[in-house]
Amino acid sequence: MATKYKRVLYKLSGEALAGGKGFGIDSEVVTKITSQIVEVVKQGVEVAIVVGGGNIWRGKTGEELGMERATADSMGMLATVMNSLALQDALEQKGVDTRVLTSVEMKEMAEPYIRRRAIRHLEKGRVAIFAAGIGNPYFSTDTTAALRAKEIGAEAILMGKNGVDGVYSADPKLDSTATKYDKLSYMDIMNKGLTIMDSTAITFCMDNHLPIIVFSIDDAENIVKVVSDSNLGTTIE
Repeated sequence: MATKYKRVLYKLSGEALAGGKGFGIDSEVVTKITSQIVEVVKQGVEVAIVVGGGNIWRGKTGEELGMERATADSMGMLATVMNSLALQDALEQKGVDTRVLTSVEMKEMAEPYIRRRAIRHLEKGRVAIFAAGIGNPYFSTDTTAALRAKEIGAEAILMGKNGVDGVYSADPKLDSTATKYDKLSYMDIMNKGLTIMDSTAITFCMDNHLPIIVFSIDDAENIVKVVSDSNLGTTIE
């Protein structure tokens, strides 16, 4: 299968790893996701990953507990490290060399994020997983994905969502009249108030001409299909 890209960054939600459980890490889901990423690597595509932490900790929970935002966000960074290590282990069990690189130093468990080192890992065919956000509170993993994608020279951000197969005019679960968009501009996302990514990430992608493809991860095979099928999901550029 011919691929459109040489180097991509997959943005996965933490919730996707929870599967139907809604919390924690579902080993069956992780196996399905990583098996497909292995297939993408076999096609010669260099793969980086940013995964969220919402299956373990959400900032909203911190707010309900009366936490400072910075503390709650720090806990969220640690949740992304846990998810990243789970993905690393599953990938390496399938024979794919993987490196977790963290923005917050924890050298006993993962490498510190260094741009040139990350690129070298990709060039050697290793999957690079970027954890702990950008290392600062108030910035989401969406923004992390946009920043890291640009830094490593990824050609696109492939945003895997659970429960939705693209960007819609409204929440299709709540509004039966919601329509799916095949293509959108960055300004469309902001002007229409679509919340597929936070505004900081969208603005960064617009300023740096970085395309985003939003697709469904409910069918794990889409992880492979999205690198070659231009009609899958919604393209934002």
